[in-house]
Amino acid sequence: MMTVMATLMGIDLPDDPSNAGSSAPKQQETKPAPKAPETKKEEPKKQEPKKEDPKKESQDVEMEDSETSDVKASLAAKAEGNTLYKQRKFDEAIAKYDEAWTLHKDITYLNNRAAAEFEKGDYDAAIETCNKAVDEGRDMRADYKLIAKSFARLGNTYLKKNDLESAVKFFDKSLTEHRTPDVLNKLRATQKEIKTQEALNYINPEKAEEARLQGKEFFTKSDWPNAVKAYSEMIKRSPDDARGYSNRAAALAKLMSFPDAVRDCDLAIEKDPTFIRAYIRKANAQLAMKEYSQVMETLQVAREKDLALGEGKNVHEIDQLFNKASSQRFQALEGETPEQTMERVSRDPEIVGILQDPVMQGILGQARENPAALQDHMRNPEVSKKINMLIAAGVIRTR
Repeated sequence: MMTVMATLMGIDLPDDPSNAGSSAPKQQETKPAPKAPETKKEEPKKQEPKKEDPKKESQDVEMEDSETSDVKASLAAKAEGNTLYKQRKFDEAIAKYDEAWTLHKDITYLNNRAAAEFEKGDYDAAIETCNKAVDEGRDMRADYKLIAKSFARLGNTYLKKNDLESAVKFFDKSLTEHRTPDVLNKLRATQKEIKTQEALNYINPEKAEEARLQGKEFFTKSDWPNAVKAYSEMIKRSPDDARGYSNRAAALAKLMSFPDAVRDCDLAIEKDPTFIRAYIRKANAQLAMKEYSQVMETLQVAREKDLALGEGKNVHEIDQLFNKASSQRFQALEGETPEQTMERVSRDPEIVGILQDPVMQGILGQARENPAALQDHMRNPEVSKKINMLIAAGVIRTR
C-alpha cells in the first residue's frame, strides 16, 4: 500500500523497505595523505688539503737521491770494468761488473761479466752468468735486445766448447728475441759445420766397398734405381773415390737421366782427371742429348789424357765414339737430298770457322797437291781434331 500511495503521490521509496527511514548514505571523506618530511640536502664538506708531513717528504727526497746515486755509482763501476776488460784484466773487470750489479740491477752488467768470463776461458762460468741474465731479465721485463745478447753469448760459448747443437739452439733463441745479421750468419755457419762433421763421421772405406759391390750386383740385374741408391751410399762413404760418381752416372744414363749423368761424370773428373772412363760415359750421355759439339770436345780431351798416360788403351773406343757422333751430327735428315745436306753442313758455325781459318786453308791447299802431307799435319792434336771434323762433315773425302 505504501508503494502504491507513494507512486500516486510521486514519492521515490528505497528498494529495501528496511532502509526507508534511514537517511542517504554519506560520502566518505578522503583524508589527504600525509606529506613526507622534507630532507635537507647536505652539501659535501670541502676536504681541506692534507698537510704533508715535512719529515716524510724529506725521506722520499732522500730515497730518490739515494737511488740516483746508486745508478751513477753502478755506471761508474761498469766504466771501470770496461777499461779493465780492454786491458785484458778479466778478474778485476768481473769484480767491477759484480759491484755494478749489486748497486743497480741491470742485466747489461751480467752480460759484460759473461763476456769477461768468456775471454778468460771460464766457459762454464760464462754459461751460468748468461742463464742468470736471462732469468733476471725475464723477471724485471728487460729489453728483449739485452736478452737476445745473453742468448747469443750462450751460443758463442757453446760454439767454443764444440757443442754445435747447443750453439744452434741458443743462436736460434737469440734471433727469436731480436734478429741481427751477425747472429744469423753464425747460425747458418754452425748448421753448415754440423752437416760437414756428420758427413766426415759417415766416411768408411770398408762400407763404401760394400756399397760398390751391391751397386754392381743391382746394375747387372738391370735394377737401375737400386743401383743408383747403392752408388749414392758409396759416394757418402767415400766422397773422394771417382768410381762412385762414374758408376752412378752409368746407372742414371740407363734411367734416361742424362743431365744428371753428365753432372756425376764432371764430379768424377774433378776427383780424378785421369779417370778416362768418366770422360767416355760423359760423352755417351752428351751424345744421347744430341750435343754433338760437346761430345767431340769431351772425346778430344779424353784422347789426349789417355795418350799422355802412355797407355792409349782407350783410344780405339774414343775414336769409334767420335766417328759415331760425327756421323750423327752431319748425317742426312729424313727426306733430305745430298745437296741439301751439304748446304746445311756448310752453314754449320764450327765448319765455317775451320774453313775460314788461314792455317787450315794452307793445310787443305797442301793436301790437294800432296794428300800424304795431310798425315803429317794430323800429328798435331788441334789440327787432327779439325780435320776429323771436316772428314765427318763430308768436306774432306777419304778413299
